[in-house]
Amino acid sequence: MTTTESLRSRRVPAVRGTRRAVLSVRVLVLGTGSAVALVVLCFASLAIGSQPFDPGTVVAALTAPDPNDAADAIIGARVPRTVAGVLVGAALGLSGGVLQGVTRNPLGDAGLLGINAGAAVAVVLAIFTAGVGSLTGYVWFALAGAAVATLVIFALAGLGPGRATPLKLAITGATVNAGLASVISGVLVSSSESFDAYRQWQVGLIAGRDWEQVLVVAPFLAVGAVLALASGPALNGLALGDDVARGLGQRIGLTRTLVCVSVVLLAGGATALAGPVAFVGLVIPHAVRALTEPDYRTVLPLCALLAPVLLLGADIVGRVIAPPGEIAVGVMTAVIGAPVFIALVRRRKLGAL
Repeated sequence: MTTTESLRSRRVPAVRGTRRAVLSVRVLVLGTGSAVALVVLCFASLAIGSQPFDPGTVVAALTAPDPNDAADAIIGARVPRTVAGVLVGAALGLSGGVLQGVTRNPLGDAGLLGINAGAAVAVVLAIFTAGVGSLTGYVWFALAGAAVATLVIFALAGLGPGRATPLKLAITGATVNAGLASVISGVLVSSSESFDAYRQWQVGLIAGRDWEQVLVVAPFLAVGAVLALASGPALNGLALGDDVARGLGQRIGLTRTLVCVSVVLLAGGATALAGPVAFVGLVIPHAVRALTEPDYRTVLPLCALLAPVLLLGADIVGRVIAPPGEIAVGVMTAVIGAPVFIALVRRRKLGAL
């Protein structure tokens, strides 16, 4: 071996070690920063609104609430809303991350692929045919609708020559999404009562959520989150292609089944609790990968931390920009998320996962 080759062989491991160290620092900084930001925003969510409160009042209401005090009652009512925002944000971030991994598609998102639309159609039909008007009823229909939509999308994308490629999944999801949207429109046009019940839910709201509603959905989101986080190593294998993943000993069918179950639980539960909330599941995984690396063992936990930051931040902004009312969080996430996503696309190739 020549002197040049010897130096080169020593330099490559050193460069890789330096790169891993830099990435580890980035992950630590992003994770710590997201956790701190989430805590700050949770506190801000309790303090900011049509009736603002100083930090001392918030702390007193949390530690020693007085049931006869109006301020304590208002802050107490904001607690389940804040918890709902954290749960919905984490669920949407995780579902977007695992969908982009299992489909190897940068546009993998429960909203764009029609999974949220499946949940929404089921909710509309529940309102129209059975008069369901409570979240306890919504959640079962939303989960069933999300499950059926997921099965239909993957089944249709797998038809014809070749497997369910990223392009076929994107086209099939967009087609199913458009078809389900037309079903929703047809039902709502024919029933003013269904329209009145649906329109408040459809814009994406966490306002007015109480503990009963949060606790109904929380178990589904918890199981979905466990399945999603456990799928990180398998998604890393799938990112190399099905043949390579099989060569590494992975059971592709089982992996995709578990991931789809997690997406149904996360997207269906989040949609039942807050309605369709756009862009969170699309933007956050892209942002995390742009700041760290495409290792799903790292990407998914960071998505679960960073997505609630976006959702709670959007909810707080929506409360203060149009007093005395507020703008729904689903509207604000679209307003904030769209330019962020465009900026991410301009910085890096959309297809680079």
